[in-house]
Amino acid sequence: MTEEEAQAWLRAEFDVSRETWQRLELFISLLREEMQHQNLISKASADNLWARHIVDSAQLLRLAPTTKNNGIWLDLGTGAGFPGMVIAILSRYQVHMVESRKRRCIFLNHVIDQTGIGDHAFVIADRLENIESFSADVISARAFAPLDRLIALSHRFSTENTVWLLPKGKNAVRELKGLSPKRQKMFHVEHSLTDPDAGILVGKG
Repeated sequence: MTEEEAQAWLRAEFDVSRETWQRLELFISLLREEMQHQNLISKASADNLWARHIVDSAQLLRLAPTTKNNGIWLDLGTGAGFPGMVIAILSRYQVHMVESRKRRCIFLNHVIDQTGIGDHAFVIADRLENIESFSADVISARAFAPLDRLIALSHRFSTENTVWLLPKGKNAVRELKGLSPKRQKMFHVEHSLTDPDAGILVGKG
């Protein structure tokens, strides 16, 4: 997917308003600026931000439950803002972004302030183990931990209706096979729009 194709897909899929598009562009601008001070994404992907990071994050919304403004989305290890910040810009989910690294938390809070999404985007600056449990409608994690450890750490935030959206790249099937048979049945694999060889683990419960 080229940068032009990525932008065209976003406009078509989400009917993006002018204000929302400006927020996405501002996020990218702030990210490029901050990359001069800390390593947020790989240099190899910096020239393909729209496809490799924005659309790669936004595609998760197609797999999430439809919500107006009160769904709780828990994003683990948000890092530079993927997918949590993109979800918060494109939707009305109440997005809680867990990130333990101080400098990245400062950056994420700056983006929230500059884009004006502070009414539904929140940074939890701590390790997941230290966070008090709450129920999430969606749990996502792009590069947080191996699947078995991820579930062990975060299952206390899930209910029988929670949807798990876990991009796992080329390792999706292998990681899924590493779970117990009971947990394997929770998930299926969706192909990523941005990489035909990559998979997204989609689960419920």
